[in-house]
Amino acid sequence: MKIVRLDHFVLTVASIEVTANFYAGILGMERIAFGDGRTALKFSNQKINLHEAGAEFLPKAASPTPGSADFCLITETPLDEIIEDLEEAGIAIEEGPVSRTGATGPIRSIYLRDPDNNLVEISNIQPS
Repeated sequence: MKIVRLDHFVLTVASIEVTANFYAGILGMERIAFGDGRTALKFSNQKINLHEAGAEFLPKAASPTPGSADFCLITETPLDEIIEDLEEAGIAIEEGPVSRTGATGPIRSIYLRDPDNNLVEISNIQPS
């Protein structure tokens, strides 16, 4: 077997509306509807499917809980611009910019929390 990329992952959230507004409005993802009344957040060729806590779609994670995710998003937008946009939107940066190691090498990252308190890392790929 050879896995080639991530297609989607699921976030269990307290409110699909609040979460979709955050990711679409603040992070620039596209809110899309699919299936039987489902909601996802599309970016590039991936997406985040949203499940509302207590009304998850089956099959689901063993213990779906809002605020239990920690993930990294890669952007080509310079972090300085992102920091400025987040400050204007009143979104606190929890840590960064800091150097980290991503899947393909060095990255420069900032960390913030979404409305469910998930840890969201936003990063620029750095030259090796």
